[in-house]
Amino acid sequence: MGIIEDVLGKDDEFIFSIDFVIQDVDKDVEEMMHNKLFQESLNNPQEENTTPLHNKDEIGGLVIDNVDCNITANHVSFMDGPQMEVHLQRGGYYGRHKTSIQRWCAYYGYGNLLTSILDDQIDKKDSQHQTYIVHVRKPKHHELLSDEDVEHWHRSFLPNTTLDTGKPRLVYSYHHAISGFAARLTSEEVRAMESMEGFLMARPSRLVNLATTHTPSFLGLDRQTGLWPQSFMGSGVIIGVVDHGITPNHASFVDDGTMPPKPLKWKGTCGFHNKTLCNNKLIGAMAFSGSSRPSPEDTKVGHGSHVAGIAAGNFVDNADILGFDKGTASGIAPKAHLALYKVCHKTGCTTPNIVAAIEEAIKNGVDILNLSLGNLDHSPFYDDELVIATLSAVRAKIFVCICAGNTGPDPRSLWNNGAPWMLTVGASTHNRRFKASVKLGNAVEVEGEFGYQPRTFNATGNIVFPGFQGQNGTLGCYKTSFKNVEVKGKIVLCSNKGGYYKDLSINVKDAGGVGVIVLNRYYEGPTTFSDDHVVPTAHVNYSTALKIVNYFLNSSSTATATISFNGTIFGARPSPTVGSFSSRGPHAYNGGIIKPDILGPGVNIISAFPSKPGPFANVPPASSYFNTMSGTSMATPHLTGITALLMNTHKNWSIAAIRSAIMTTANRFDLDGNPILDDADMQINHANTSDMGSGQVNPLAANDPGLIYDINPDHYLQYLCGLGYNDTQLSIVAKSSLQCSIVGSIAPENLNYPSISISLDPSTTKSVHRTLTNVGDANELYNINVEEPYGISVAFSPTSVQFSSIGEEKNITLEFSSKGMPLNKGNVWDGQLKLDSGKHYVFLHNLRKFLFSTCVDLELKRTLYKRLRQVDLRETDSVEIRIEFDQNELMAGN
Repeated sequence: MGIIEDVLGKDDEFIFSIDFVIQDVDKDVEEMMHNKLFQESLNNPQEENTTPLHNKDEIGGLVIDNVDCNITANHVSFMDGPQMEVHLQRGGYYGRHKTSIQRWCAYYGYGNLLTSILDDQIDKKDSQHQTYIVHVRKPKHHELLSDEDVEHWHRSFLPNTTLDTGKPRLVYSYHHAISGFAARLTSEEVRAMESMEGFLMARPSRLVNLATTHTPSFLGLDRQTGLWPQSFMGSGVIIGVVDHGITPNHASFVDDGTMPPKPLKWKGTCGFHNKTLCNNKLIGAMAFSGSSRPSPEDTKVGHGSHVAGIAAGNFVDNADILGFDKGTASGIAPKAHLALYKVCHKTGCTTPNIVAAIEEAIKNGVDILNLSLGNLDHSPFYDDELVIATLSAVRAKIFVCICAGNTGPDPRSLWNNGAPWMLTVGASTHNRRFKASVKLGNAVEVEGEFGYQPRTFNATGNIVFPGFQGQNGTLGCYKTSFKNVEVKGKIVLCSNKGGYYKDLSINVKDAGGVGVIVLNRYYEGPTTFSDDHVVPTAHVNYSTALKIVNYFLNSSSTATATISFNGTIFGARPSPTVGSFSSRGPHAYNGGIIKPDILGPGVNIISAFPSKPGPFANVPPASSYFNTMSGTSMATPHLTGITALLMNTHKNWSIAAIRSAIMTTANRFDLDGNPILDDADMQINHANTSDMGSGQVNPLAANDPGLIYDINPDHYLQYLCGLGYNDTQLSIVAKSSLQCSIVGSIAPENLNYPSISISLDPSTTKSVHRTLTNVGDANELYNINVEEPYGISVAFSPTSVQFSSIGEEKNITLEFSSKGMPLNKGNVWDGQLKLDSGKHYVFLHNLRKFLFSTCVDLELKRTLYKRLRQVDLRETDSVEIRIEFDQNELMAGN
């Protein structure tokens, strides 16, 4: 039986210490919590996530939702392998773990886990070889050395060239993306390397997660007028996709005779055995898997083909999903060239492969990098090879589009990909739905979504809900969920506890079920997915789920349902909204730079796919297939394609200028003119800056922004010094020996970024500076106005700016101070800086975060089930956690 033990005060008292133990979480506690929370949701749906609970008999225990605002760990050590100790500057945290507690701590923000070089070696024997990325200083006169010379320098750090198995030690020698190499080493060998001249840092390889017939028109792109013809649809721009491979003979990627020739600057190769698979569309493809070079062809996962098709797939007439939603498919930049770098394999996507791919892309001459992936660790930039490599790409004049992640909707769930040189993309919904209907036995009919809709593919049956409210079986519709449950001929209610949604229907079908109703939970809200399930399935939103469960619980006779399908509908409202899964800011390590930057369509996106979707996916391929996928992985290539279009219409713009144009012209209102809503709040609340950044991308407006906020890439190095980096940390990120005393420093809020974020104490004022560059008309006067954040006064100077030439720069200053109104610690409020010339409207969104010297929020909420589904504790027998806070600090409100 799962156990949670707690020590706490009365309802209205602060909690001074909490001890609890979680055992066999997946088997018992999570199911118990799911039952209880779902039932409470039926009774009090609007109170979910708000009411403190204090009776452990009522729910089996408590979970801490958020204990920290900005407390930094000042000590981290590992003792006897799996144990870990973290001491906060105020209060304390202690954890014992086997597999997941470090990620769990980082997720909740119980201090930043600043580990030493080898602290990641939990449960690893000193003699065990694994792949490390080793950062080293560049050798003297490195600019005169050949690639072979640099590789020889890297080999000099290794104890020998091959292992006893015959495998080579050196996996990759990096020259452009980072300064260093990847090699097979033991922790002892890395320790020995630390004393060698030029050594900076070593990290073991880390796994990185992979985070359309309608969306081009949804974004306002038209073949006859506007941005598409003006930009020649991205012709001549090279998009590099770092992902899971590509399906080279798909109609989206073949040369249809209308593609321009490969750009002369292209220096890449074709990694397919059949070199004719590369053409003027797919101009190059390579796969990276350590020292081997497998085929870059996509697997049945289809992620790489899907992403590449969204960014730059050809026009494909009569594209459909098994005969439905037929139309003309295309990418956002259908005439751009594609280069595919496969880094993901059955074992996952590893950092050495990703860095090698970025290295190759820099050498090949790509213009844009699409990275629909990210790791699940909070790390400072000097400890994140992906971040370091992308800065190298930006300094090589390559635009980087990267996904925000799918770990939302909680605040601070944007764990990575938060550097200011990246365009970080969140996911929004659009106005197309694949409609499925569920008619209950009480004659009530409700709606959901389903991607595979043959007219004869429907189902009627009695309803079962394994594991819920005393039912046999377990929740989640796993393969093991149906013990002692009669599933044959039934329609099964399922909630996804982790994994692919399609697996729910596969497991139900294997157990003899005839249909599935996928139930959203509160924080998943209205975001539903049109996956290609293998039995009739309806994915329903949270409010609909409550109706179905209520009917199931209270029906006087056997509960029944019929699932049928109504095809594709357009014009759904509200649209767009923020997808509930989209990761939310702020980012833990970027000094307050607002992330994500922008929203792009990322829910139920149709694009290229390597295999036939639906229940007959194993049949031999007969044509080019399409399928729907969802995630910030799908949102990111929309922005990649838009960037390709803007590169053609503004060939002299810098990378920062393009990002600024995209952000300052974004929509904060939906198609009906209302503020964009957040699906995670059941579309009750407006999305804020941490949810959506600047808002929904508007490609047509981005083509004529009027003003831009430009950044010299060297300013990013000054920004790193402004974050407090020492010279070694700066040198790791910059790939060269630098000193902050020489480079200089820029406070994060004064980086010329197209958004502003500050932390403000009520007793102080803070000045922020921005430089505007005119890219509109030669003579244009802009009046300045500020929509102030709540409780904050913003003085600005000057009150207007007059430009007399294109490219002219003007400086403005904003001074933030408190109005003296009562404000609570940790409050976050949004505002806007508005510049209006009558022709151009330029918006810069600022976020004010009100902080005290210590910020400790201790909220006890009904979120154990929600939290545990996002953390893999299934291999952990027990977790013991102790958190202590000083009583005086808590009572003082600090």
